[in-house]
Amino acid sequence: MSLIDTPKLMLEWLRMRFRSNDAWLIGLALVVGALAGLLTVFQGNIAHALQAHFYGLPQDMRLSSSVLLTPAQLLVLPLGGLALGLFTLLARARRRALVDAVEANALHGGRMSMRDNLIISIQTILSNGAGASVGLEAAYAQMGAGIGSQLGRILRLRRSDIRTLVGAGAGAAIGAAFGAPLTGAFYAFEIVIGAYSPSTLAPVATAALAGVFVAQSMGAPSYLLTAPAGSGLMPRDYAIYTALGMVCALAGIAIMRMVAFVERQVGQTRIPVWTRPMIGGLLMVPLVALSPQVLSAGHGALHFDLTSNATLKFIALIFALKCVASILSLGFGFRGGLFFASLFLGTLLGTLFSQVVNLSLGFTLVNSTDASLVGMAALAAAIVGAPMTMAMLVLEATHDFVLASAVMAAVLVASTLVRQAFGYSFSTWRLHLRGENIKSARDIGWIKTLNAGQMMRKDTLATPNTLTVAEFRQRFPLGSATRVVLEDASRRYAGIVTLAAAYADGVKGEAPIADFAQIKYRMLNTDHDIGAIMKAFDAAQSDELAVVDDERRVLGVLSESFVRKRYVEELEKKQREMYGERSDEPD
Repeated sequence: MSLIDTPKLMLEWLRMRFRSNDAWLIGLALVVGALAGLLTVFQGNIAHALQAHFYGLPQDMRLSSSVLLTPAQLLVLPLGGLALGLFTLLARARRRALVDAVEANALHGGRMSMRDNLIISIQTILSNGAGASVGLEAAYAQMGAGIGSQLGRILRLRRSDIRTLVGAGAGAAIGAAFGAPLTGAFYAFEIVIGAYSPSTLAPVATAALAGVFVAQSMGAPSYLLTAPAGSGLMPRDYAIYTALGMVCALAGIAIMRMVAFVERQVGQTRIPVWTRPMIGGLLMVPLVALSPQVLSAGHGALHFDLTSNATLKFIALIFALKCVASILSLGFGFRGGLFFASLFLGTLLGTLFSQVVNLSLGFTLVNSTDASLVGMAALAAAIVGAPMTMAMLVLEATHDFVLASAVMAAVLVASTLVRQAFGYSFSTWRLHLRGENIKSARDIGWIKTLNAGQMMRKDTLATPNTLTVAEFRQRFPLGSATRVVLEDASRRYAGIVTLAAAYADGVKGEAPIADFAQIKYRMLNTDHDIGAIMKAFDAAQSDELAVVDDERRVLGVLSESFVRKRYVEELEKKQREMYGERSDEPD
């Protein structure tokens, strides 16, 4: 054995261990989580260093907690937008959408491009570093998920294992950012993997713990500082916070629709794409001049507003300014997430809710701190689409199980209303606007791989429709087939003839076989997935359909019974994977 073959054999040995043993996969998830935590700290430090340089911040100060900015500092946003636009112009040589972790797990079996990951990370860091009203969560989750995807692909793991590692990496990154492993784990389940299953519990939890451990070992501050909860809750408080959850659901839908509206309106203009972030930065300058709290994700502002006794007018102003700033930032092309921005907005909305209720009644009914925490979780659940994640975030921040129960009620109401009235979270809504029919990261990519081209029977030869019935009977005696595909003089699909029709009593031998052709206008293309195939069978009311190319030339035949059999086989395979049953079968 040569030295050249040794690494290949070692890689193959590792691959077999990871594919056949859960303990090995958990060990790999631990490595992914540790790397995700390391990358989270690294990216956060770069973004904060840019903010400190451009805005002259002290080392321990957050940008959104700044009191006053100079005129020169107000120009950082448009100049940062110009830098972002130029980078995007250079990086996007290939005109295709960048694939994030949710899309990768839903459609591509967890396969992610490291080039895409780096582009998204740099775009997000530039946006946040310049002060745009977006968070770094998109970069954290992208790079964490990308590490999981790359290791899974190098080791040639099965599809389900790669998807698990993608979720584990993203969850570890979020857990490291917030200093909250439960939050990170539930983020992986709800946002990136799209389901809870026994086979993913241990890898995801291990990765989240590893990510938090690495981040805290490096001295990284948690995004969300521990917030004190109020007094114990009474039964009426659950009804009050359920109402707050409804308000947060409506606010979340409005924010998501406004982002899409601004993005669509900007896209319809003739403004060059690379100049749009600069224009968005210019539009944000008056907002920043009114209050620097609209800058960045709002970490410092959240802590300040939670611990201060701000007036109703001030809270309402900051809420409106932050909404507009986030909408302008995302609508004009800044890259980032709404995760932390929605947390900040939720605290403001919860505080507004409590103050309005208390002023209306003339006495204190709703605890302002509790309401701000419930609003924080409910609005984030409405926008991000992860109710359990937000409930765990409040629990890990306050260590108050009683308050967490009220938060649970609010987030479930908020997420349910958004799902019923809107149908999407922010990440899947943006994919929907691109034409993807995705409502979660649940794996539907395997459905697209079960297409007509992959399943069709290719040994079927089409027969000319110029034959007479007698000639057709000579070629196809009774029992030789059930259906025969016809083609016209141009060798294009011309329908299907059943042998029962050709041999029916009273059919004259000199009659053209074309007269007995059925399903002339129902056919399949090679890229039709199993969903489209089943709809075609239902519409045609036939047991078999022809598969044709773009010029309607016959490539093969597909039977409904075979399609259903393959679909059931794949469903059973996914069920086994969900419960952790392992095998060495190739994907």
